[in-house]
Amino acid sequence: MRPETSPDNRVAAFSDGVIAVIITLMVLELKAPDADTFSALWPLWPTVLSYAVSYLFIAIVWLNHRHLMQYARHATSRLIWVNFAHLFAVSLVPFTTAWVARTILAAAPVAVYAAVFVGVNAAYRVFESEVLKQVGAAQMGEQERRMRRRRSLSTLLIFVAASLTALVAPRIGFAMICAALFLYLRPEAPFHWRLRGFRRTRHPVK
Repeated sequence: MRPETSPDNRVAAFSDGVIAVIITLMVLELKAPDADTFSALWPLWPTVLSYAVSYLFIAIVWLNHRHLMQYARHATSRLIWVNFAHLFAVSLVPFTTAWVARTILAAAPVAVYAAVFVGVNAAYRVFESEVLKQVGAAQMGEQERRMRRRRSLSTLLIFVAASLTALVAPRIGFAMICAALFLYLRPEAPFHWRLRGFRRTRHPVK
C-alpha cells in the first residue's frame, strides 16, 4: 500500500536531474585509448571497474530514492534539506571514482571512496527516517521498519570497515564496498521479501 497523496513533484524531479548530472560527470572520465589495439584497453581496467561500481551505486541510490518518495505525503522543509544533504553526498562519487581510477585502486583513494559511501548511506538513513515518519502503521509494519534500520546499519558498518581496511588492503576494501551494494539491489526491506514469499506459500494461486 502507498499513500493516496504524493509530495511536491519538484523534489523528485530535482533529485532525478542531479543524479543524471552526476552520472554524466562520471562518463566524462572514460577516455578512449590512443592506440588501435585491444591491448590498449587493458590499462583502462581501473577506470572501467570504478565506473561500473559507481554507476551501480548511483542506480541503487536512484531506485531506493524513487521507491521511498512514493511513501512521502508532504514535502516538508526538513525533508527537502535532508534530501539536499543526501544529494550532496552522492555528488562526491564522481570525484572519488576518478581518483580511484587514476591511482589504480591505491589505499588512500579507496579509503576516501568508501568514506563517501558512508556519508551517502548515513544521509539516506536520515532521509528514510524522515519519510517513514509520514507512513502509517497500516502501510508499513514495525517489523519491516526494524529490518530497514538493520539494513542501513549493516551497510553503514560495512562501508566503515571497508574504509579502514582499504588503508592496508585497498582491493579487499573495494571488494567489501561491492558486496555491501547487494543489500540494496531491491528497495524493499529483506523482511518484506520473505513475507511476500511466505504469503504466496500459504495462499497459492489456484
